[in-house]
Amino acid sequence: MSTPQPSTGSRPSVIQLVFREKGALYAAYMPMLTDGGLFVPTTRDYRLGDDIYLLLSLPDDPQRYPVAGKVAWLTPANASGGRTQGVGVRFPNDEKTRQLKVKIEEILGTSISSAKPTQTL
Repeated sequence: MSTPQPSTGSRPSVIQLVFREKGALYAAYMPMLTDGGLFVPTTRDYRLGDDIYLLLSLPDDPQRYPVAGKVAWLTPANASGGRTQGVGVRFPNDEKTRQLKVKIEEILGTSISSAKPTQTL
């Protein structure tokens, strides 16, 4: 029996991503992507460019933010350095997501330029 692979014509998967503290958000945020992005821990198989729909919750914020992103990179199972398996999701280039990127960077403040290791590149 083979594992079904997501097809390019199928609906994007929806992942709820909840950040309860700033440290977890820092570890997942990807400021090096032009429009921003987040690392999403998942064991599901994705390919680069796959659509992925996030429902994002930020620390101390009751609102949930929908993000229609794309897979920008993959961290496979058993990755070197003990990194968590998952995908990097690139935010879309739209006004709503730009506002979300600004909000994330406001939450992170000066820690965004920290040398502390993250889950990302």
